[in-house]
Amino acid sequence: MKKITLMLAMAVAIISCKNDDESGTPQAENVSVAFQFTQNWDGAEIANSDYGSTVYTNEHGEELKLSKLVYLMSDITFTATDGTVYDAGDYNLIDARNGSGLTFTPDIEIPEGTYNVSLTYGFDDEDNIDGAYLDLNSSDGSWSVPAMLGGGYHFMRMEGFYTNDASEETAFQFHNIRAAQPGTDPLVTTDTSIPVDLGQITIEQGTTIEVKMDVSEWFKNPNVWNLNDLYEVLMPNYVAQIMMNANGQTVFSKGSVN
Repeated sequence: MKKITLMLAMAVAIISCKNDDESGTPQAENVSVAFQFTQNWDGAEIANSDYGSTVYTNEHGEELKLSKLVYLMSDITFTATDGTVYDAGDYNLIDARNGSGLTFTPDIEIPEGTYNVSLTYGFDDEDNIDGAYLDLNSSDGSWSVPAMLGGGYHFMRMEGFYTNDASEETAFQFHNIRAAQPGTDPLVTTDTSIPVDLGQITIEQGTTIEVKMDVSEWFKNPNVWNLNDLYEVLMPNYVAQIMMNANGQTVFSKGSVN
């Protein structure tokens, strides 16, 4: 009986050692990560009730009201400290006024840990493929860009009303696409998507990352936007699209991480 007991104890010890050797350090749990997209004007939250009613003053001094704010974020990427890259490869259309797309969970799970988190405003040239995302055309009318402007898709449609120099309320359309120079052959285009680096974030089960858009920045930095000159027909305006890209560099930032 003592021999049998001793043999059983040795067998358990061997199995335990084998399991420890095979597993090594416990594997991190794979988790999904949620994103919350919020909008503010120079730090003041833009709520649904603000659309069409709240008056904002841009850097140039025009008073304006927002009626629409729809924009596209794509290419959510998590880069681990060892250099491993996890690319979600999907996209999210945010309709701020209607409340759609404000929360988004990419179709990817990653091990818990610390990552550099980044995403892209709009589609970069690699992803901005004409006719590739038919679902976008059912979200906010036609999200496609005409072929004469290079095809692909809008990055943002911001619209509203402003008081012009003649004290008249005037509609404005701040539509952002890949910059194109109509009439050039071949068509000259410039990628105006914007990489957004949120820095290092510790990811664990239930993590939600806030991505903030400061709408006021579209009008002030580094180009002070004069709505009296640039308030409509901006899509075929190559210079205006380049100016939007420059101003957009300071629009997005990391908010709370829960």
